[in-house]
Amino acid sequence: MPDTPFWEDIEVGHELPTIVKRPSTRQLVKYAGASGDFYEVHYDKDFAVEIGLPGLIVHGALKNAYLGQVVTGWMGPDGVLRKLSVRYRGTDVPGDDLTCSGRVTKVYEQDGAHLVDCALTLQNSQGEQTTTGTATVQLPTKGG
Repeated sequence: MPDTPFWEDIEVGHELPTIVKRPSTRQLVKYAGASGDFYEVHYDKDFAVEIGLPGLIVHGALKNAYLGQVVTGWMGPDGVLRKLSVRYRGTDVPGDDLTCSGRVTKVYEQDGAHLVDCALTLQNSQGEQTTTGTATVQLPTKGG
């Protein structure tokens, strides 16, 4: 496939390349600093346990970014991410393998734009879907 897939070559069911992330405690601290999200559940294990969590948990927005990376990596430099939304269904912990994947659910034209809708999933190492989402991408056509 070229750097950017062409709209005409995409079909419903097409699988986006899967990525696996293993966030570390260090990454959570760095992400807290970069994002300004200093809620203690992301870096203070004692606090997290005290409020009933199993330990530190991964930022929801970081999981959103992981799913965004699946889409933007697939669509390439000539694609345009028109929409990205996620739903958090569970917590994830640092050190766990998080498998991020997507598949095409719709290929269509709207107002002259050539669009592709995708379903996205982030799954932990126990096979639980802890984050799901959708994305809409505009892709170039072979005719320009």
